[in-house]
Amino acid sequence: MSTITPTRAPHEDLPTGHKTPAGRVGGGLFDPKALLKSFPDAVKKLDPRVMVKSPVMFVVLVGSVVTTVLAIKDPTDWFGWAITAWLWLTTIFANLAEAVAEGRGKAQADTLRKAKTDTVARRLTDSGEEQVPGTGLRIGDLVVCEAGDIIPGDGDVVEGVASVDESAITGESAPVIRESGGDRSAVTGGTKVLSDRIVVKITTKPGETFIDRMIALVEGAARQKTPNEIALNILLASLTIVFLLAVVTLQPFAIYADAKQSMIVLTALLVCLIPTTIGALLSAIGIAGMDRLVQRNVLAMSGRAVEAAGDVSTLLLDKTGTITLGNRQAAEFVPVKGTTEAELADAAQLSSLADETPEGRSIVVLAKEKYGLRERHQGELAQAEWIAFTAQTRMSGVDVDGKKTRKGAAGSVIAWVTEQGGQVADDADLLANKISEAGGTPLLVAVEDEKGARILGVIHLKDVVKEGMRERFDELRRMGIKTIMITGDNPLTAKAIAQEAGVDDFLAEATPEDKMALIKREQAGGKLVAMTGDGTNDAPALAQTRRSCPRSSSTR
Repeated sequence: MSTITPTRAPHEDLPTGHKTPAGRVGGGLFDPKALLKSFPDAVKKLDPRVMVKSPVMFVVLVGSVVTTVLAIKDPTDWFGWAITAWLWLTTIFANLAEAVAEGRGKAQADTLRKAKTDTVARRLTDSGEEQVPGTGLRIGDLVVCEAGDIIPGDGDVVEGVASVDESAITGESAPVIRESGGDRSAVTGGTKVLSDRIVVKITTKPGETFIDRMIALVEGAARQKTPNEIALNILLASLTIVFLLAVVTLQPFAIYADAKQSMIVLTALLVCLIPTTIGALLSAIGIAGMDRLVQRNVLAMSGRAVEAAGDVSTLLLDKTGTITLGNRQAAEFVPVKGTTEAELADAAQLSSLADETPEGRSIVVLAKEKYGLRERHQGELAQAEWIAFTAQTRMSGVDVDGKKTRKGAAGSVIAWVTEQGGQVADDADLLANKISEAGGTPLLVAVEDEKGARILGVIHLKDVVKEGMRERFDELRRMGIKTIMITGDNPLTAKAIAQEAGVDDFLAEATPEDKMALIKREQAGGKLVAMTGDGTNDAPALAQTRRSCPRSSSTR
């Protein structure tokens, strides 16, 4: 017999005050601590082999050395010392800006590394529990995590439901619900269980966890130069050569005019003429752009990805998990004629106790919250025969005290009622079709008792659009980006979700081939296409968009 862990209202036992996300790195470019910590790295970057990669700043470095030598030769020349100081400050500032930006990325990796703790795991064995180091876990191990415990490794929840603090990974301060079954069963090592009890099945080897991969990405991502940056570097190098020639040829004219200039003055003039500021900040700008994305929980694999993101004109979004929460939720109980809502709610809750899917759990919660029904558990009905939900039967239910209760897909429940010799209410199909036309998913509830087999009513399941999605799409629209929702749902459901979310267009009943065709059509029209998706069936479309839009990875 399967068991169901008692649920509670989400986060009802959590503090309501604001909490600073543990995964964020604070401070800005002029944070004194960041400047002090990055100064040694800025000095190391004075290596000519490093500076030569930026022609403008290499010229400034050479000028700094020349003026320093000349100032030492004439210690009384205060003007020479002033110019020397300014040149060295310019050189150091350029390196310091880049070092601070790079240091922010390292700080993010350090924060993630702190989340990767060597916790003691409570591993389940045939004889009970044993405590082992988190690094000693292997794929397939079952570990118990209760309130206050750190989850020791990546895995899936196979029993129970709990609130989990994932701020160390995602930067989001709000806890999330993780439960067995469905799309919300995955947990990440280093996150903290805040309430209840769950059993986690380890799915990754030590050293290959999500945090390990994140650290590797943050520390090892190469900052490739973008096409615009390469073009700008060529322009700056050309201007540097032009002004260098101009200053070199200036001295003969000055001598001819009996106004010979000192090398310090000519060096200062050259530095003033060449685009020093742009050259000093060019590399720092690229790194800072990637760092800004990190602060918003997005890992840009290269500077090119950051630049390409600014040129995106069409954004394709997978529906499930991106626009919606990822699981359909029970919204209401609609009884047929002759049945009360309370009777339907009671039967719906009872028949859902053996359904451990997120949809089944939501039915139990709705019956409790809206109709005040006490939440029951399978253990209370010792003589009951539970019918677990399966993909084959598409039903769940219970047989107890001579009464059979079923809940499931419309076709399956109607077939069950017919097999039991019952009659299907005339308005059952009408109610189910009305919910389908509104974009929802109908589930029928039926019973067989002394009155015979009959339909009690319909449960309305609906996709829940994430809060704030319409406002985000409005902002994208103002930026000139067209949003298209892609889903495998039928056109009616897709239209309802698209209207509620506020996307510009949608593609329903989409296959991987349909997604590819849509992307190619947009690209053929000269548009740069970006896409978000998390399923295996999204892989071909994601690969097609990467050909024109370099990849970035979101941690959310």
